[in-house]
Amino acid sequence: MVLSQMDAGKALTAAAARGNADEVQRLLEECRVHPDTPNEFGRTALQVMMMGNSKVAGLLLEKGAEPNVQDKYGIAPVHDAARTGFLETLQVLVEHGASVNLQDQNGALPIHIAIREGHREVVEFLAPLSDLKQATVSGQTAIDMARALGELDMMNSLFAHIHS
Repeated sequence: MVLSQMDAGKALTAAAARGNADEVQRLLEECRVHPDTPNEFGRTALQVMMMGNSKVAGLLLEKGAEPNVQDKYGIAPVHDAARTGFLETLQVLVEHGASVNLQDQNGALPIHIAIREGHREVVEFLAPLSDLKQATVSGQTAIDMARALGELDMMNSLFAHIHS
């Protein structure tokens, strides 16, 4: 089946957003849709995928999806995975080259977002990989953010990674 570029992007992003790994795989393999084909809103399947479905992320990345794609606000899939707390998806993204040091328009790294959302496991995963000295545009480092939120366990964990 031959799909127009727009229809291909719409079909792939819709399947990814629903977390339908079988349909994503069919579109990528049988229909030969490129994993970065945008939908009508200019978003790729990796940007709109169901974050809790690491299988969809893996399929897209294995077929060549750009792991560091950012929207107009600087938000990348690693930011979304950190915000929603899906550690397994975040791990798949990082394994396929996603940078955990991408800043969004507010200067926030994925670790800043994970701290703000209270996702301890995600913070533990990101801490040794992240630039913990990077501050947001408001001047907060990851440790400052954890301190402000009263997250002493997170703060101590972050200190351990800065001094190691």
